[in-house]
Amino acid sequence: MEQENSPFLCIRTSPETINYNCIAWAMEEDFRWWWPDAMGNYYWPEDVPRKEVLDNFIRAFSKFGYEKCSNGQLEVNYKKVAIYINDKNVPSHAARQLPNGRWTSKLGPSFDVEHDFINGWNDLVDIVGKYSFNTLPYGKLGAILRKKI
Repeated sequence: MEQENSPFLCIRTSPETINYNCIAWAMEEDFRWWWPDAMGNYYWPEDVPRKEVLDNFIRAFSKFGYEKCSNGQLEVNYKKVAIYINDKNVPSHAARQLPNGRWTSKLGPSFDVEHDFINGWNDLVDIVGKYSFNTLPYGKLGAILRKKI
């Protein structure tokens, strides 16, 4: 897809779609929206409370074999996911590491991007701002998880 000029390489990798969100994309799904909404309108793993707190997102990912780890560096035989929290410590975004060590994110109801590892969403503000997403409250890194493959 198109490549952007920014302080680091960020590549748009999909067309816009509302079929899935960043949490689903981090779990390698592109057909449903994941969110712990109280009304149950979106997919959320059974036995994980439908409350927007970091521990519940970690529990949801752990249902699929993920566990906490200490860094976003590429590790042989592991998949990694980064969960971001906003200024109220509410999960706001997730990104998945690619086999090449870079990361992929779904930007809200818009498109996917491939990017470098980000400790906080401000690292992507140049590219994100170009697409009017500079007001999304993605925040800072909340947790990094990994799964043995």
